Amino acid sequence: MGTVTLGVSIAVPEPYGSFLQKRREGFGDPHAHGIPTHVTLLPPTEVDASSLPAIERHLAEVAAAGRPFRMRLSGTGTFRPLSPVVYVNVVEGSASCAWLQKRVRDGSGPVARELQFPYHPHVTVAHGIAEEAMDRAFTELADYEAEWTIEGFALYEQGEDGIWRLERHFPFGTDASGTDASGTDASGADDVSAAVPRQDDAGIRSSWTGSPGCP
Repeated sequence: MGTVTLGVSIAVPEPYGSFLQKRREGFGDPHAHGIPTHVTLLPPTEVDASSLPAIERHLAEVAAAGRPFRMRLSGTGTFRPLSPVVYVNVVEGSASCAWLQKRVRDGSGPVARELQFPYHPHVTVAHGIAEEAMDRAFTELADYEAEWTIEGFALYEQGEDGIWRLERHFPFGTDASGTDASGTDASGADDVSAAVPRQDDAGIRSSWTGSPGCP
């Protein structure tokens, strides 16, 4: 069956997602059109296509243990000179993202992998472009603010054309069949008081997530 390249991420919803994607295009990032605006939980990972059912079951189990939580973006940061990336900061919800990504990559699961750098959730707005354009992204989005409630995460597959496409969404608090503990569809759950287990967000913001190829 061959291999496929997968990624797991939290989508940045509208109107924020399209706005930041258009800004990324405007800064001259040639990959912006093929990468939905997101916070990475699993960086691009090549797997056997035959493992997809097991991966989806694993992700459904991770989502079942999660609960909606608030995310807030504020201002910009950069991984330069380590890596040519400018990003929007995740200032609320980062510990919950860390909890999720650790379970997605769990050593006993079908997509176990180590990260080259400590996990640091962020929203990329410029990657691998001219230094002047990177500086402009850092400055022009320095006052950017957005916040919303996260109710799940998604599995994406990269096509041969380089474009990332949504494969499946995994809402929090559901089992592998997509139902909550009561047997009803939980995709529209509105209970935001019970969050994914948290720790002090400030304790995980010291360095970058994933690998230098993380989009």
